[in-house]
Amino acid sequence: MKIFPAIDLCEGKAVRLYKGDYAQMTVYDPEPLNTARAFEAAGAKYLHMVDLEGARNGGTPNMDAVRRIVEGTGLFVELGGGIRSMEVIEAYLGIGVKRVILGTAAIADAAFTEAALAKYGAAVALGADVRDGRIAIRGWTECSDMTLDAFCERFQRLGARTVICTDISRDGAMRGANRALYADLQRKFSMDIVASGGVSGLEDVKALAALGLYGAIIGKAYYTGAIDLRAAIEVAG
Repeated sequence: MKIFPAIDLCEGKAVRLYKGDYAQMTVYDPEPLNTARAFEAAGAKYLHMVDLEGARNGGTPNMDAVRRIVEGTGLFVELGGGIRSMEVIEAYLGIGVKRVILGTAAIADAAFTEAALAKYGAAVALGADVRDGRIAIRGWTECSDMTLDAFCERFQRLGARTVICTDISRDGAMRGANRALYADLQRKFSMDIVASGGVSGLEDVKALAALGLYGAIIGKAYYTGAIDLRAAIEVAG
């Protein structure tokens, strides 16, 4: 299982939200490149990034921070947040981002999402951010009518290869990963499933790896010291 340490961007800084609440934001690093380099020094090969301002409002407000990280490390960078047009996909892939994540756009613009999957294939992942069984959008500030199963069924049919599923109730809460949720997804779908939200200790990493998941994202647990990244990468195999 691949380990994706996470950097959430806001105003060019590395931050974390509590349960997706923009009013409960902690700044961890004013220069995210330093954090990305620390991940790399610990043995990471992958990096998960979210532009929180882009997710909420659209656009690419943290493009410069993303570019510095791509150019300043050898990490495989995936990025979500505000990616709602082909032009934005092309801009991010053009600076060396390896995979973009569509969240709000997957719900709000099915034609665009289908076209993006057709054109870019594995370079496009879907972000399924779940609150009370339904997909949340626009930086988790709104909840759609689509269920998680319906979301995965739709995009698996359209050829999506990777789904990043975040349990919002667990995100930043240090309550442990929702293992039952990911076991269910792994059983039902053939896409690569990435677990996000609540990964709080090495036992979570071991359990998710045992499910056969493609990947797991580690955010707050790294920043608080609850998980040693090098140890997590070793445990994940």
